[in-house]
Amino acid sequence: MNWFTDIVRPKIQKTTPKEIADNLWVKCPSCNQMLFSKELKKSMYVCTSCGHHLRLYVDKRLRMLFDEGRYTELELPVLQDDPLKFKDSQRYTDRLRSYRKATGSQDAIKVAKGKIGGVESVLAVMDFSFMGGSMGTAVGEGIVTAAEYALKHKIPLITVASSGGARMQEGILSLMQMARTTAAVNLLKEKGILFISILADPTTGGVSASFAMLGDVNIAEKGCLIGFAGKRVIEQTIREKLPEGFQTAEYLKEHGMVDMVVDRAHMKEELVKVLKVLTNKNKQLETK
Repeated sequence: MNWFTDIVRPKIQKTTPKEIADNLWVKCPSCNQMLFSKELKKSMYVCTSCGHHLRLYVDKRLRMLFDEGRYTELELPVLQDDPLKFKDSQRYTDRLRSYRKATGSQDAIKVAKGKIGGVESVLAVMDFSFMGGSMGTAVGEGIVTAAEYALKHKIPLITVASSGGARMQEGILSLMQMARTTAAVNLLKEKGILFISILADPTTGGVSASFAMLGDVNIAEKGCLIGFAGKRVIEQTIREKLPEGFQTAEYLKEHGMVDMVVDRAHMKEELVKVLKVLTNKNKQLETK
């Protein structure tokens, strides 16, 4: 690539949700600054102008958190795609097919095992680029599978939530996942197995109302949106103006709803500290 294609803003080209093309500029949704995609990747998709955390693709999240970016994906059960034969502007099966082709993922979650700071862990990461990270039966099954693996092997479970909530195309089956995922993480708590919940932008709806807020430690990414209903819906319901910054990670920490707010660049470092302290691995690792 020569100086012209490096410096001059190119014409808009077609891209897929999986990756930002090398020769494109990206506008920060917070400050509207034009960001060169290569520099954006180096900063872990954090705006170099205002510090806004752009949404991170699921595979990048996994590589960022696991030691040396190495991990093994767990196979998730194959479920019926369209149990309710749902159709809105298009058939649910067609919608799933298009998102699978665009993202390369089977659904809005990936579960993997590996070491984080030398501590064997299982990690379940939600993918907002797949139907807004909505939680249907596949996502619920992913969280349950991760929890069962953590329980069987007595290792910490870490989830990274990024979701608009329940998946409307699966109706009551989607809402049932709130109870299933809550029961799964509660079983870990009963057995004394560590569960850490990382909240990324956005964590809303049925996901925030279930497993995502039940961590032994809740860690929020800087500036992310966390809540159940939207700000406008709440204001219309209570007929009051909500405080500035309501539903941001920083506001929730100030009011005791999350334990830590961490910049993405330091997320792995802080996660390792928590893992080592709460699994008592500090002395064990030092003696090896």
